[in-house]
Amino acid sequence: MNKKILALSASPRKNGNSDTLCDQFIRGAEEAGHITHKIRIQEKSFNACLGCGVCTNSGICVHKDDMVEILEKMVQTDVIVFATPVYFYSMNGQLKQFIDRTYSRFREMKDKDFYFIITCGAPDRSFTETTLVGLRGFVRCVPGAKEKGIIYGVGGVASQAAIQEAFEMGKSIA
Repeated sequence: MNKKILALSASPRKNGNSDTLCDQFIRGAEEAGHITHKIRIQEKSFNACLGCGVCTNSGICVHKDDMVEILEKMVQTDVIVFATPVYFYSMNGQLKQFIDRTYSRFREMKDKDFYFIITCGAPDRSFTETTLVGLRGFVRCVPGAKEKGIIYGVGGVASQAAIQEAFEMGKSIA
């Protein structure tokens, strides 16, 4: 069965390491016959969550920005991919702000599969652990969500091994 896959690239640099691995994941998924859509968060305009609580009653955020369309895509898709570089042992600020803005509809994202692409200039995966904690924290809040895979790009460049792994992981979605 073909799945709908939404890849959310938080790389501030087009064709940066996490963006490149995201593209390879998509390429593999498309080769397997899945329907994909990629959003570069850096290219979207959205405001920070105000913590005002209006959405807790209505499910509708007070902000009218690009998040309205993105949230609808997140609700309608089967698989969500988060790709982020590591900044100070965490996801970058763009992705954190983005995740905070899902508050109005995160409960509607139930039963999704999640994949993570994490890149950093550090020499090994240990530098990505707290980034992973943050991403998993979001997934734990989504009803019925399942973490399905992680791709690590460490050492400052998207290595051929990581590129191949991203492609194969995208291709293996069932």
